[in-house]
Amino acid sequence: MIDAMRPMRLRRSVGLAAVVGLGAAIGRRRHLHWNATPEEIAAILPGDELLVHANLTATRAITIRGSPADVWPWIAQMGQGRGGLYSYDWLENLAGLDIRSADHIVDQWQVIRVGDPFHLHPDVALEIMLVEPGRALVVQGRASVDRHPPYDYTWAFVLSGLGDVTRLVVRERYAYSAWWVRLLVEPIAAVSFVMSEKMLRGIRDRVEHA
Repeated sequence: MIDAMRPMRLRRSVGLAAVVGLGAAIGRRRHLHWNATPEEIAAILPGDELLVHANLTATRAITIRGSPADVWPWIAQMGQGRGGLYSYDWLENLAGLDIRSADHIVDQWQVIRVGDPFHLHPDVALEIMLVEPGRALVVQGRASVDRHPPYDYTWAFVLSGLGDVTRLVVRERYAYSAWWVRLLVEPIAAVSFVMSEKMLRGIRDRVEHA
């Protein structure tokens, strides 16, 4: 009787593993491609050329009632010590980021140039690599000599408009310096999904309420 039960238990275990694996794959795909269309996911966006061989790409998007000219000032002033990141400030500040997300456009934060720092923390900054007002902002972080962090990273904000409606697409790309970096970046990408979803909604709400 016991021997007869073993194949059944094995089949159940395999089936459960398959269901869990499928659920994990669907969840991963959702957080990497939240609200993005297949065309947006497949598109070549500004900043992709900076990391030609990315190991992980996340493309997320949102529709905003407003023109790209309405959305751009909120993008331009992003960063720690400036307009913030429009996400969960309290959660970011638990990590010591000292983020205060603005609820209005500040004129002195509108001038940004290639080469300027894009601060995530008072002591941590990415570099602005591309500025196309009304269309795209791309920032990049590179692994340092001691490989900390052990990956290169780009973060792109791309706007496309049709009349008074704008599509904001945000893309993150990671290139690993070693095989084990995947174990580090996968959890980071999951946390990034939570923060990015709030950020996209935060930008949308600010534009539409302005």
